[in-house]
Amino acid sequence: MTEVISTRIPDEVAKDLREIEKEEKTDRATVIRKLLAKAIEQWKMDHALRLYQEGKVTLWRAARMAGVTIREMMEQAAKQRVQFKYTEKDLEEDIKAALTE
Repeated sequence: MTEVISTRIPDEVAKDLREIEKEEKTDRATVIRKLLAKAIEQWKMDHALRLYQEGKVTLWRAARMAGVTIREMMEQAAKQRVQFKYTEKDLEEDIKAALTE
């Protein structure tokens, strides 16, 4: 199923979209879908890392929320200089999660 979304954008953003359309040799809808998907992916990663940094979720849970492997989450955390926290409780939760998958 698909949903149609309409929005107003500033002229500068519309100009940027036209440039991307031309460069990618594709239509505006395709460009917007690709950009939106990438932005959502980045938001999920940022959100999951923020929750991890706040101690609200384990690294394992953060990875699942972001839709990436734990290794990818560790790499992103390191890139963003997120301090690793790993408690005994986190280990227990991670083992339980791994066993239920």
